[in-house]
Amino acid sequence: MSKKELNPIITVYGVRFERIPVKTHILSPFDDITAIAMQYAVPMMKPGDMLTISESPLAITQGRAIPLSELKITPLAKLLSRFVSKVPYGIGLGAPSSMQCAIDETGVVRIVFAAIVGGISKLLGRKGDFYRIAGMQAALVDAATTSPVPPYTETVIKGPKDPQKVAENLAEEIGYPVAIMDINDIGGSWMIGGGGGISKHFIEAAMKDNPQGQADELTPLCIVRRVILDK
Repeated sequence: MSKKELNPIITVYGVRFERIPVKTHILSPFDDITAIAMQYAVPMMKPGDMLTISESPLAITQGRAIPLSELKITPLAKLLSRFVSKVPYGIGLGAPSSMQCAIDETGVVRIVFAAIVGGISKLLGRKGDFYRIAGMQAALVDAATTSPVPPYTETVIKGPKDPQKVAENLAEEIGYPVAIMDINDIGGSWMIGGGGGISKHFIEAAMKDNPQGQADELTPLCIVRRVILDK
């Protein structure tokens, strides 16, 4: 996806906040997310700051980026992927490889049940039942080619493991509130894990325009800071 110019300042609940994307090296399964935060973000942070972490880079550090060459695509994955609605922000489970990862994460029975209910609901004009039944891990799967950063262009990235626990532990380690975020470029902003007393409603509003970008910015971390106006 192409890069876009974003205003670093956003107003949430009448208060202005600055979003400061933090650039890192290309993360790998050999990286520890606490060490990454301590190396790149914490030295820039001030009292009152909050830290957000993108879900896919976190998943990469957990070894959740699966090369296409290692996936065994089943006939069920090929079949179900054909019925996935196209969305403007990515392929999602519309590719057999990403659908296979969703099946591996949630199990055949749950995915098939979700597909049946989702198909019936769609005929009745209702959307979203597939993911509500399949669960968060199915919704978090990023298809191959979603990431523009090698070597992850040819991998399916599963959602991070235990994002709530990761956020809680990281907030305790670094001494700042932490949110694990799933964000897209069309206004989708979800906190999938939070620690240190961070507000889900606030941080989703503060990050709704995806200030970290979705191209090759290499900014998996973002500091959110209240703007203090000079008197």
